[in-house]
Amino acid sequence: MEPMNLNFDFRDIFKSPRLALSGKKIWIFIFANFISYLIYFILNYIALALSGYSFINIWSTQGLYPCLLITSGPWYALVLFWASILFWLYAIQIASTAVSRITYKQLKGDEFYSINDSYNYIKKHWHPLIFTSFSLGLIIFIFVLISALFALLGKIPFIGEFIFSIPYLLYLFGSIFTIYTGLVFIVSFIYSPSIIGTLEEDTMGSVFNNYAITWGQPWRIIIYNIILIPLACFSVAIFKLVLFYGMKLINVIMSHEILMGSKLTNIIGFAANTVWPQKLFTSIAENFTTCSIFCDSACNLGFHMSAFFDFFIPINSSNISSLESIAGIIIGFFLIIISISFISYFLSIFSVGETIMFIIFRKISDDDNVLLHKDGKDFDAE
Repeated sequence: MEPMNLNFDFRDIFKSPRLALSGKKIWIFIFANFISYLIYFILNYIALALSGYSFINIWSTQGLYPCLLITSGPWYALVLFWASILFWLYAIQIASTAVSRITYKQLKGDEFYSINDSYNYIKKHWHPLIFTSFSLGLIIFIFVLISALFALLGKIPFIGEFIFSIPYLLYLFGSIFTIYTGLVFIVSFIYSPSIIGTLEEDTMGSVFNNYAITWGQPWRIIIYNIILIPLACFSVAIFKLVLFYGMKLINVIMSHEILMGSKLTNIIGFAANTVWPQKLFTSIAENFTTCSIFCDSACNLGFHMSAFFDFFIPINSSNISSLESIAGIIIGFFLIIISISFISYFLSIFSVGETIMFIIFRKISDDDNVLLHKDGKDFDAE
């Protein structure tokens, strides 16, 4: 198995959409997002119920997309909301590490590294994902706590002024380091899955590498992500076009009068309007006024919300039978999976891109081609 030839510069970022368009990589994110969505859905319905809303009222106003923040609720309801968000973020981190591991193996020439192999690897390396962020957060907390203690000492009469003024430079350096650690804390959410997925690092190794790339590669982090994110958005737009036009072809052929006719229109219309409610999505699109340039471009591609619903979503009859409703629920489940696949492909591109970036950073900073490393332990075969 020969490793893939990389240029070890920005050109390698353009490989991300192709490498990310993999069934097993997208499926890892689909599974993580679907489980997270179910937990988010259940906890938010419970939180809204605890806030005094009935199930019927929640369903009629928020449907499949409940959000406690839209309304007001007691603190224990907010705990449920934020617990669901944190779980979702951690699930994405786990999935990113699994995809990073698969990408790393693929770049090394192993095309047969499986989902089960990546999950076995995660079982041995899930701890650094939690404790890297916890460690960085603890460092920030300790520095803030120390500054607060010295501020209290500064209140002592007569000598407090000297306690503040004499070690002032120490306070300044400590403050700068705290700000820097805050930046590392943000970077760790992006690169920890790649660090753990490629180098088999523990918590200390992950923390060290996050500090190193934040200090040594700040402009590359910014520039490479400026390349990656629009590239991912464009690739997902193409991915959506393919799936939506595939759905459109099914609707055109199978809704012909001599075939399913209005039965298909009722089923698909009921399912699509439940999963993709026009009022909600139009409201969201209108509120993102800062994306007006993107939205104008999207309009030219037929993605204006009104045009989208008119073209892709059939209008179901109000006289829908019970069997058609059941069939619509089944189709609705698949439409949810399709919706999650859009997000999952974006996350797959992002994860693959960040993994490639980290490999580039290691090569540039330490002249270390991690694709030539031998795995320290065969965790994947366990």
